[in-house]
Amino acid sequence: MPISDLRNAPGHSLLNPVDGDAFRLAGERAVIATMHGKERVIAPLLAEALGLDCVVPQAFDTDRFGTFTREIERTGTQLDAARAKIAAAFELEPHASVAVASEGSFGPHPWIPFAPLGRELVLLVDRPTGLEITGHDATIETHFAHRIVDGPVAALAFAELMRFPEQGLIVMGCRGHQPAPDIALCKGIVAADVLDRAVRDVVALCGAAFIETDMRAHLNPTRMEAIERATRDLVRRFKSRCPACAYPGYDVTERIPGLPCEWCGEPTQVIKAEVSSCAACGHRIERSVGDHPTADPGQCNGCNP
Repeated sequence: MPISDLRNAPGHSLLNPVDGDAFRLAGERAVIATMHGKERVIAPLLAEALGLDCVVPQAFDTDRFGTFTREIERTGTQLDAARAKIAAAFELEPHASVAVASEGSFGPHPWIPFAPLGRELVLLVDRPTGLEITGHDATIETHFAHRIVDGPVAALAFAELMRFPEQGLIVMGCRGHQPAPDIALCKGIVAADVLDRAVRDVVALCGAAFIETDMRAHLNPTRMEAIERATRDLVRRFKSRCPACAYPGYDVTERIPGLPCEWCGEPTQVIKAEVSSCAACGHRIERSVGDHPTADPGQCNGCNP
């Protein structure tokens, strides 16, 4: 039953909670929507923690939903892309009742200069109940980097910083100091001789080569680790049940700033409370966070402008 219908379901109320057995997944077939080996970290966790029988569809093309190498732009959000992958996976595995997909996003950190930020989302959908559960991970410990090089020596120096060949690389054309995959593109480089040849060929075409880390999971160890952490977060959320209706996914959905300054008493941007809520019945609880009733004056815009 979709979440949107649950509140109006016969017999469902805060005093008559949902039967927790409705969300028992043990023994169910789960299709993992991937073509880049993500099942290596997702399947064991879901099998152990939730009892799912995980499979991967044959000849499943996730590149059609967007590529890191810019040939196909992703449309919508990470969640939109994960939902699209799940819909496609269900079409290929019509007997599966559960589907799982992940989607990553990488870019500069919004607050830490020169630091990259990797965000992973793992989505589980239970088709019979309409349940959606997401797991998340965000980290600066990610191999998301690029360099413009003039030859194999500079390329190899960059590769060594990136833990090559365990970390795969991509070499592409370069136009105006920007990547130009339409000129040349060589993905999945994990051998020094292939890297040397690709860089030489692209430099001959463009005068320089744009080299970057391959962000596909099977060639990016730090990303695979992040997907594993996001899957663990998904399991945690699935097991967190609403105290009012027993629906899975009861978790923190809002953080409220405004902890008063210790000196002047004015509200600061320091978090004072967290709100946990249920997507099904709307039950919510607000709890104070931290050990102190006031914020350090160093966090106050008035006392420390």
